[in-house]
Amino acid sequence: MLIPVKWLKDYVNIEGIETRELADKLTMSGSHVDSIDKIDKGVENVVVGKIEEITPHPNADKLVITKINIGEETIQIVTGAKNINEEDYVPVALVGAKLPNGMKIKKGKLRGEVSNGMLCSAGELGIKEDLISKELKDGIYILDEEYPLGKDIKSVLGLKGEVIDFEITPNRPDCLSIVGMARETAATLGKELKVPNVKLNNEVDEITDIINKLEVLNSKLCRRYYTKVVKNINVEKSPLWMRRRLIESNVRPINNIVDITNYVMLELGQPIHAFDLDKIVNNTITVRNAEKGEKMTTLDGVERELDTDMLVIADAESPIAIAGVMGGEDSEVTENTKSILIESANFDGRNVRLTSRKLGLRTEASAKFEKDLDPNISELACLRVCQLIEEIGAGEVVKGNIDIYENKSNIREIKLRPKKVNSLLGVELSVDYIIDTLNRLELESKEIDDKILVKVPTFRNDIQMETDLVEEIGRIYGFHNIQSAPLIGSLTKGGKSRNREIQDYIKYSLTGMGLNEITTYSFISPKAYDSINLHEESLKRRNVEIMNPLGEDYSVMRSTLIPNMLDVLSRNYKHGVEKAWAYEIGNSFIPKSIPVNTLPHEIKALTIGMYGETNFFNLKGILDKLFIELGIKGFEYIVEENHDTFHPGRCANILYGNHVLGTIGEIHPDVLGNYGMKERVYITELDLDIISFLTNLERKYSELPKYPSMTRDIAIVVDEDILVKQIEDIIKDNGGKLVEEINLFDIYQGEQIENGKKSVAYSIVYRSLEKTLTDEEVSKVHDKVVEKLTSELKAELRK
Repeated sequence: MLIPVKWLKDYVNIEGIETRELADKLTMSGSHVDSIDKIDKGVENVVVGKIEEITPHPNADKLVITKINIGEETIQIVTGAKNINEEDYVPVALVGAKLPNGMKIKKGKLRGEVSNGMLCSAGELGIKEDLISKELKDGIYILDEEYPLGKDIKSVLGLKGEVIDFEITPNRPDCLSIVGMARETAATLGKELKVPNVKLNNEVDEITDIINKLEVLNSKLCRRYYTKVVKNINVEKSPLWMRRRLIESNVRPINNIVDITNYVMLELGQPIHAFDLDKIVNNTITVRNAEKGEKMTTLDGVERELDTDMLVIADAESPIAIAGVMGGEDSEVTENTKSILIESANFDGRNVRLTSRKLGLRTEASAKFEKDLDPNISELACLRVCQLIEEIGAGEVVKGNIDIYENKSNIREIKLRPKKVNSLLGVELSVDYIIDTLNRLELESKEIDDKILVKVPTFRNDIQMETDLVEEIGRIYGFHNIQSAPLIGSLTKGGKSRNREIQDYIKYSLTGMGLNEITTYSFISPKAYDSINLHEESLKRRNVEIMNPLGEDYSVMRSTLIPNMLDVLSRNYKHGVEKAWAYEIGNSFIPKSIPVNTLPHEIKALTIGMYGETNFFNLKGILDKLFIELGIKGFEYIVEENHDTFHPGRCANILYGNHVLGTIGEIHPDVLGNYGMKERVYITELDLDIISFLTNLERKYSELPKYPSMTRDIAIVVDEDILVKQIEDIIKDNGGKLVEEINLFDIYQGEQIENGKKSVAYSIVYRSLEKTLTDEEVSKVHDKVVEKLTSELKAELRK
């Protein structure tokens, strides 16, 4: 927000305060200053001159010789300007003058004729080209009045002073105006704020006799619509003082009517729009949503297609403005305009922002409206426009107004405790000081009992609670004035949570076993569930959909990590990587209900995926070792035949009592086809929350065995559908405490083995912790094991 210091002085007395000092004080009170610029841009020794004579140059067709009266003398200047005439008043750079572009004027000759200076264009005086009116862009700056000859051009054009550029935070739209920053300045310096005294003197006729109809069909998007009418308009150039203030604020002057609306927008922060009333069909205004496919041409000459989410201002036939963004070309004010309708409205900030973004059209008005302005300022701003029109004689204000304001914004009351102020700020401020500070900010305050009742005006929507008021007091008092003090409190020892420690331990273990950690996105495509052959009725198809996805491929939160793992494995496979062993720890998201209206369950999962130089038992061995290291004993693998993602007969659920820890298996060939893989892939997905609950990282060490072990090998022939687990369970149950290890070392089918049978060979280690076992003691236990295998599994000892 650009604030010309000269303009600021109209509303608060800052005489005697250097601009740098003012900027520093405002910065310390919370108004961040980006920069300070000088208005004159370095103009020196440029004065007002009058062209008394223009004669052709004897030696150059494109040059002329001018006689310029600068008051004390008449000088000769040679120029190639085409837009000058005798009697024109122009800026003259004398010999020795300096210009903002670094040029220094020296006495010289042009094609043999003496030239004692230079006539200046607006650009050469440091005025931005995009702020210069069309007639002044090409050629010399022709002054619009007869100014004293020889007078410093900086005084004539107001090229004196400085402009402060403030960075305004989104929660303070009240500071997007000269008056808003004057209020901050007055509060910071303890000065009185002088707001414009708005009063109309000569109103004529009645607005109800002119406007046939005005209605707001969407009061949610248009909170207030305030309007007045001005007739007998005289459209011409604005007064120099107004043009200068607009230029200093980086706004290009256009004509007196448009300039006044821009002037008030800068002054009060309320965007205003003026319609040519004679171009409004049937003198009817309707604020409504645009119709699908409706089009209109905006002031920049571009035809724009609208949609039903956009709010428009329409007459009896078609839209004449896009609400809060830009007016229409068909109703703009021109030199032929005789009557205007002044719109001072308040629009929903979010809708204006979305409309602006869709159309790719951001304006000064939309930048303000999207911050959600105060509806109560609309009336003042409209009356201020009318007052300025009346003051410069640009038209006659029509009596009355039309004001549609259904849901009024009201003053809020907050109770403030002085003890709370001092407690939070760490200072000792008196009640009188607190009340005075708040009143300087126009937060009307008074003491009631032991509290302060504060009335918060509607333009301070950022103040919602007691602590907001404490912050206001603190910044005006000056946070830099609050003495630093050491923190007081008890310290607690930091550390990782138990779950994080377990995760780190798992990562350490798996990395040590040769696996690489991967990390993937938590959002996937809903098509991923089809790729892994997930059943249509599976609960894992119940998705949490993302409201603003990056695209369809990232539109739902994952309920399983298997698609992510297969994506990574297939990508490596397609890039010629012969072997990939990987794991990921991440969240899966299960909705609590459909439709989703609360946060979903977040389940921490561990997924391991492998291909190349591996098989099912490699993955099973990794899990066995991991569970042992986590202190989880007593888990078992149970065949799973109904998981469509895995190969039938090569998949198992991992159980611990009634807990399902996860699933392990070989991926189904159809799934591999969906991912373009011909290599066998093995994956397990585990519920890490349950595993963390069961984990026991305590370690108890026992002494090495004192007594020797004895090993007996056994080879039995059983039906081929007998599971290894069934055999091992019988050995464990009947071997008692003497069985120390069971090692499977061979499974054979072929010659000498009957069809439908298989040979399974084990090495069983027997040991007692109390004594040396005799051969008879081991044989007794071993024979019992063989007997049970024979009776329960119909096993036969292989001979």
